[in-house]
Amino acid sequence: MQGINGIVYLILAACLLPYAFTIIAKLAGGFKPKDNQNPRAFLANTTGLAARANAAQQNSFESLPLFIAAILMAEYMVVQQVVIMTFGIAYLILRVLYGICYLANWAMLRSIMWLLSMLCPIFLLILVIRLV
Repeated sequence: MQGINGIVYLILAACLLPYAFTIIAKLAGGFKPKDNQNPRAFLANTTGLAARANAAQQNSFESLPLFIAAILMAEYMVVQQVVIMTFGIAYLILRVLYGICYLANWAMLRSIMWLLSMLCPIFLLILVIRLV
């Protein structure tokens, strides 16, 4: 993954990740076709693994704007590709680990994975600020 192609793949993967947690939430919660009339109400009323998967999905969507902005700004400001890709891939790996920790109900480790994942786009933005 080099150049802009790598950036596009990073953004695509980050955008698709929350949907993996959505599928897990629906499967774990016993989602049925009739529940598709109001899937948000269904997910809001789940418990256990399904509720944790839904929370991981929501948090994954919440972190996307910062990640996408950081990646695009770093690309625009011509931060070295290896740096962008390193922090972008680290973000994705940490977000997957975050989700696994959420599903497993490992609260402390989940918080650590969340913090580390959020530091990736923050660091990229700090690099951008230094280039301005």
